[in-house]
Amino acid sequence: MPDGPETSRACIARLQARLDESLAPLIGGSPVALVDYPDHANVGDSAIWLGETAWLRRRSLTPTYVSTIRAHDHDALAAAAPEGTILLHGGGNFGTLWKAHQDFRLAMLERFPDRRIVQLPQSIFFDGESAVADCARAIERHGKFTLCVRDEPSLDFARRNFPCETLLVPDMAFAIGPLARQPAAADIFCLLRTDHEKAGPYESRLGPPRAITGDWLEDDRTALRRTAIGTRLLGLMDPPNAARVRHYERQALSRLRRGIAQLSQGRVVITDRLHGHILSTLLAIPHVALDNSYRKIGNFIDAWTGRVDILRTAASLEEAAAEASALLGEERKAA
Repeated sequence: MPDGPETSRACIARLQARLDESLAPLIGGSPVALVDYPDHANVGDSAIWLGETAWLRRRSLTPTYVSTIRAHDHDALAAAAPEGTILLHGGGNFGTLWKAHQDFRLAMLERFPDRRIVQLPQSIFFDGESAVADCARAIERHGKFTLCVRDEPSLDFARRNFPCETLLVPDMAFAIGPLARQPAAADIFCLLRTDHEKAGPYESRLGPPRAITGDWLEDDRTALRRTAIGTRLLGLMDPPNAARVRHYERQALSRLRRGIAQLSQGRVVITDRLHGHILSTLLAIPHVALDNSYRKIGNFIDAWTGRVDILRTAASLEEAAAEASALLGEERKAA
């Protein structure tokens, strides 16, 4: 990381360059499959997917097979993508916190031992030695697995425990690039976790009129229905995989737009979601970051974004409120 303060745009450009430097040698120009599409409401995972597809598109690559973990078919992948690299969607589910995604990952390693598999950038968390050992054995049996991680503790853990190439790589959402924020409706918007990764509890609220509080785990069903209808009309003549690529892209964009609208409600954002921080950086919204249950956000900030001039960190919601007030004061002075 640079030594002095850094603008959000400079940070985005630096991390995009790091993505290119890290991933281009792994993927090259060969055909790719991209699996574990996040078909759920969490905006952060959709932002990661859109970053992944944006990065591939800049290299003139369209995945020859895509799937969710529920709709995945090993034989269909082998037929549609008989060669080239298999990419596993990035995020924060490597380990024991989100079992379905880890089980899928291990199944991919078992089914495709002859193929290069690249795990796009992840944060790692295991709560038991047996699960670590199971993962290590699967990686060793496979022999062609590359693991990209988003923070130094994950890197150290992986290099101690897993017999594979491991690289420190930024989150793929940065490949989206700068985004345009919408007009604010309040001084502060609090995007606070309501799932089992929250470090809270954050029962106290800053309260109106100074703040709006919410999470982004609920879909806009009307927007998704419109997206599905539009995708079907546009994809009537597409082959099945091309139609899925288009559908996933449009669905993820719909979710990202919802997240942008939520974050834009505040002149300043307080968040304990990693992609609340990342998207606020892409949107150039001043924000305060709290941590989640296993320091995923703090570790990421330490690795990549700690010098961003619109970012502050806090250890409690009360401290975050004070930091947010200071950021509001700075924004008013600048105006």
